[in-house]
Amino acid sequence: MDDEDEGMRAPKIEWRLNLNTLVVLAGFASGFVTWGYTFAEMRTNQSGNAEKITHLETRVTANEVGLRRVDTLELRTSTIEKQMADTSGTMQQVQATLNKLAADMQTANAILSRIEAAQSRDDEQRRGN
Repeated sequence: MDDEDEGMRAPKIEWRLNLNTLVVLAGFASGFVTWGYTFAEMRTNQSGNAEKITHLETRVTANEVGLRRVDTLELRTSTIEKQMADTSGTMQQVQATLNKLAADMQTANAILSRIEAAQSRDDEQRRGN
C-alpha cells in the first residue's frame, strides 16, 4: 500500500514567477486601473452633462417665453392691421358721404340763389307797380 499511496499523491505546485506570468499580471492590473479611471471620468462627465442639460432646459424655457411674447405681438399686430383696414374702409365711406353731401349742398345753394333772385325780382316788380 505504500506504493499506492505514493502514486496517489497530489502533484506539488511550484510557485515560480516567470516573465510570462509577470506580463499577464501587469496587464490585468493595468486593465483594472484603466477601467477604474475610465469609470471615474464617465461619472465626472455625467455630472457635467447633467449641469449642462439643466442650463439648456433653463434657456429653452426662456426661449419659449420669448416665443410666446412674439406670438402675442403677432396676434396684436394682425388685430391692429385688421382694425386699420376696417377704419380705412369706414373713412372711405365717410369721404364718399361727405362728397355726396357737398354736391347736395352746391345744388341747394344754387336752388336758394335762384329762389332769392326770383324773390328779388318779384319784390322789384311789386314796388314798380
